[in-house]
Amino acid sequence: MRIVNMQNENRKYISTKDNFHVLEYEKDASVSPFNATDEFFMSKMNVRRRQVVIDINKEHSAVIQAGAMQWMGGDVRATTGVKGIGDLFGKAIKGAVTKEAAVKPEYVGAGILVLEPTYKYIILEDVSKWGAEGMTIEDGMFLACDGNVKSKVVARKNVSSAVLGGEGLFNLSLRGNGIVALESNVPEEELIEIELENDELKIDGSMAVCWSSNLEFTVERTTKTLVGSAVSGEGLVNVYRGTGRVLMSPVALTDSLYDATSELDAKPGR
Repeated sequence: MRIVNMQNENRKYISTKDNFHVLEYEKDASVSPFNATDEFFMSKMNVRRRQVVIDINKEHSAVIQAGAMQWMGGDVRATTGVKGIGDLFGKAIKGAVTKEAAVKPEYVGAGILVLEPTYKYIILEDVSKWGAEGMTIEDGMFLACDGNVKSKVVARKNVSSAVLGGEGLFNLSLRGNGIVALESNVPEEELIEIELENDELKIDGSMAVCWSSNLEFTVERTTKTLVGSAVSGEGLVNVYRGTGRVLMSPVALTDSLYDATSELDAKPGR
């Protein structure tokens, strides 16, 4: 199979890491009189459709969020990876606590896999470069990863503070060799990368996109007393301690309630 025009004057790969590619549409050519103006200004502000394209072969399979597949070509087939009722129950619990789909299908074989378009930004990260313990990602940001990447659920140490702070109790941790694709509310160039060396980082809100799994991650008060927190005007913060890296979005929360894809797709003419 040969795809003649995956890239053309309107769409092109803007990022590639190993067998993962991000295909971006410079403008949406499929417009109507009802949405042409919106589409024009959206393209000028970098609000564009993007898709993840994955090359599948005997060395690289792909695990994706359930329902994310748009089309696939060649000898590519999906497997659930569920080994029995017990395994399904465990995956369901994992999905419930991390806001991810309970069962993430794995695509194997030889060919190409293309995911559904999104208006969010796609960040490709090499999991192996995050150290032996790998990386942990914020809830709901996982889109796809290489089949060689292993995942597990990790819990925050102080459960009571996480509950009071409105934060999730669990996060998805990834380790191994391969690429992971994350859906972000902001482009990669707006992220701040912070390297910690036996130090600590405190963030007010869910602004961390991902962090080294070996970092100690807790939710704490900004001051030692409740009165102090009230006086300072701050409450609970996410704290990262140790030696490792943190990618942070300073301009938008990672768990923003605004879903650009659903809002834009609901407009007339789509």
